[in-house]
Amino acid sequence: MSGVLSVYALCVVVLCVKMFALSCYQGFYRIKSLVFTNREDAGYFNRPVSPQELPQVARAAKAWANDLENIPLFFVLGGLCWALETSSGATIWLFCMFSVARVLHSVCYLAGWQPWRTVAYAIGIVCLSGLGAMVGLRALATL
Repeated sequence: MSGVLSVYALCVVVLCVKMFALSCYQGFYRIKSLVFTNREDAGYFNRPVSPQELPQVARAAKAWANDLENIPLFFVLGGLCWALETSSGATIWLFCMFSVARVLHSVCYLAGWQPWRTVAYAIGIVCLSGLGAMVGLRALATL
């Protein structure tokens, strides 16, 4: 297995674990507070249905939604970088920086830290742009 593929695989695992952790974070606060917006969940715990989510759950849901706007692009661009054999050094660096930026983005989102959340988001976007540029250039070069 190539170094690029190994790093890509590790970054995919880190990002999947991070997203799973956001789900667990939401569940933890729901169970801890016994506050549920779904009738079946509230009924199971013999609690009234809450008209709104807990602030922690709502914040994690927004971080999750932001992940869904960015991480699938990484999965696609990363796979294309590997398949098109883009520059290994730059590709690995961008893979790692994107993954770190997304983890930091979630931490900053949950903690309400600005401008750091925006900085982490911007770093991730720059990394995606770099990966996209490398894929585009490599694809053009092989025409």
